[in-house]
Amino acid sequence: MTTHRSDVPPAAAGTPASAGDPSAWVGRTETVADRLDGHLAARVAVTLDVEAPGDGQPLPPLWHWAFFQNPLPAAGLGDDGHPARGGFLPPADGRNRMWAGGEVEFRQALRVGVDAERQTTIETVQEKSGTTGSLLFVTLRHEYVQAGELAIREWQNIVYRAPSPPKTSHEGDVPAAQWTMPVEPTPTLLFRYSAVTFNGHRIHYDHPYATEVEGYAGLVVHGPLLATLAVQAFCRANPQAAPRRLRYRGLRPLVVPQAFDVAGRIVAPGKAELWSANAQGMAQRAELEFD
Repeated sequence: MTTHRSDVPPAAAGTPASAGDPSAWVGRTETVADRLDGHLAARVAVTLDVEAPGDGQPLPPLWHWAFFQNPLPAAGLGDDGHPARGGFLPPADGRNRMWAGGEVEFRQALRVGVDAERQTTIETVQEKSGTTGSLLFVTLRHEYVQAGELAIREWQNIVYRAPSPPKTSHEGDVPAAQWTMPVEPTPTLLFRYSAVTFNGHRIHYDHPYATEVEGYAGLVVHGPLLATLAVQAFCRANPQAAPRRLRYRGLRPLVVPQAFDVAGRIVAPGKAELWSANAQGMAQRAELEFD
């Protein structure tokens, strides 16, 4: 059961003056408490086709994305299935939302079956110009605390872009991999991952919306799912290694039913490159530091 608390600075309280200034949302905070329920962890495990951790055991890397969700009613959602714009996050009407990448610092493992808390702060809001037009970049800082100790610190980069044709390929060579895990994405996989992460974004399960409204070639594979699978493949290939810091960036979308690989290689002591790619090139690139 999650509990939620939000603190809003006066400048971002939804007044007419702040409504046209997304930077007024900087400094907003939100706290979500949750118990890392073993039943939900088991659902994540079957979604990813791995063994489930039991109560008291470490939650695998990046599985925390299935927890700490703020369960809004349907009336609190926008047309895209995300929380309506102008709530905790700044307004960005008429733009499509993307989870563009981020950085995760693993300080210690979260434990299944134990209460924990996510403390979120809107760290930056920036308007930039890109090849597809104006882009609004929002950076969130998350801190995950369990038993009074900071377990994970994370920066999440969200981009709001004007509707435009999504990229279908990425130039550049894909490196030679030291390990590879093939993935054949299906609507069921995407639905299940949306369900366990309580992600309502319709591009992942609503084919007419994904193709006709947002212009994708099919249902879109979640960026967080790509990162999770890439780290999972690393841990499988390097069972003695402990991830410490992950930096990842989305390059283009992957869609159902196009098969892809999550793969990687060690590039220096304690450093690895990870990626998701298919015949059309890379879709996500990451750097992982480990012990």
